[in-house]
Amino acid sequence: MLNRYLRAGGFGAAIALMIVVLLHSAHIQAQSEPDVALPKTGKWSERMALSVIHRSPEAWAMRDYKLLDTPQWAYTYGLTLSAMQKEYERTGDERLLEYGKIYVDQLIDDQGHIKNYEIWDFNIDDVNAGKLLFLLYDKYGDERYLTAMNTLRRQLQWQPRTRSGGFWHKRIYPWQMWLDGLYMGAAYWAQYAHTFDEGKEAFSDIAHQFILIESKTRDPETGLLYHAWDESTLQTWADNETGLSPHFWSRAMGWYAMALVDTLEVFPEDHPDRQALVDILNRLAEALAAHQHESGLWYQVTDQGDRYGNYLEASGSSMFVYAMAKGVQEGYLPKRYRAIAEKGFDGLIKELVEVEASGEVHLTQICGSAGLGNEPYRPGTFEYYIGEAVRVDDPHGVGPFILAALALGR
Repeated sequence: MLNRYLRAGGFGAAIALMIVVLLHSAHIQAQSEPDVALPKTGKWSERMALSVIHRSPEAWAMRDYKLLDTPQWAYTYGLTLSAMQKEYERTGDERLLEYGKIYVDQLIDDQGHIKNYEIWDFNIDDVNAGKLLFLLYDKYGDERYLTAMNTLRRQLQWQPRTRSGGFWHKRIYPWQMWLDGLYMGAAYWAQYAHTFDEGKEAFSDIAHQFILIESKTRDPETGLLYHAWDESTLQTWADNETGLSPHFWSRAMGWYAMALVDTLEVFPEDHPDRQALVDILNRLAEALAAHQHESGLWYQVTDQGDRYGNYLEASGSSMFVYAMAKGVQEGYLPKRYRAIAEKGFDGLIKELVEVEASGEVHLTQICGSAGLGNEPYRPGTFEYYIGEAVRVDDPHGVGPFILAALALGR
């Protein structure tokens, strides 16, 4: 285990992190001991899901370096736990469903209010964990879940928008659309609109979010999408003419690609904007295929290859594999992308997955977090993206890895 941290941050950082993790793990284990037998063979989706429970008996503690004392409602947990719900639907293993339910029940009170959530922050990231509620409400009929789902839908109803109708990423990020936000907000809205039959107008607005940001962020030469767009061009990171951030970040495009395939899954077949979303997915897949490394993986800064400091990154690679595999499965992409997805998953297993003698599965080389603006200031430069912490088993990568394995039946 120590060797993974040595590669990421040097000897001193590794020792300090190990001490912190051990202390934090003892705190968590005192509350709940795992009751999970880890398989040493079988589907990678199951092996990773059970490894998550084994490592973190309390789901809210899966980002152990955060050293949280109480559960927090956040998109990262929603990402991994929703992937585990998909694995539950495949296997019927109640442990996977219960793991996420406990997390949700710790954060939604008797009135259906979400703890540590403030609607007026208009943080589109906060919407993503709401995807966990659809299955839970369907299975248990608990009105608390419906109340929380409606609250998140109400946030999107009042979410500030650019002049061209795109959702702001957060109230503190005015006039900005980030690719990340399409997975957080638009994909949730699509699932809600489908479940509660909101009709054609809702899906037209959802499609507009995808179409608008692609029209603003797509690079005509490479076909890749820049991380974000500031309509006002006032941000320091934004180009004075285009408002674009300066680089292509793989995970940002991964969020967007996953949002496309998940939204198309519930998008009305007869809606006039459906084909536009399929076309966007095809353009993006073509651009990503052209930048796939010989290992099957993709770089942190997608188009910069082996430039010093750049690295093959797990979360973006897993997201691309999932989107391509699901895109082929559902008929949105040509069949040739299945081979590209398989190569990508093979690369993940060969290069970035480590398995302990106990059967516990780890995913390495995950960008811990990245964004733009705020304090300390994140300028979106190449040096910034490669300088962010590299983590092991961070849910940013683990969730998409499970989804990729499921989409490929691996």
